[in-house]
Amino acid sequence: MTDSREARSEATEPRTSLPTFYRQVVAELRKVVWPTQDQLVTYFIVTLVFVAFFMTLVSLLDLGFGKLVFEIFTQGQ
Repeated sequence: MTDSREARSEATEPRTSLPTFYRQVVAELRKVVWPTQDQLVTYFIVTLVFVAFFMTLVSLLDLGFGKLVFEIFTQGQ
């Protein structure tokens, strides 16, 4: 079994300098395919509808379970 310190030292690479890191970040950002404005609007609307639907579903379930529990615990009174 290898010592964890030995395994860590073999797997680590030397740190890159800050300017090199910045150049790598900029190069990766240039590769990103950014959505068009129409796609962005569509994604936004789909997300709002999705969130509104699940908010409504959870609210109705909460209301229903709350009334059910209230009925169960207040039947004897």
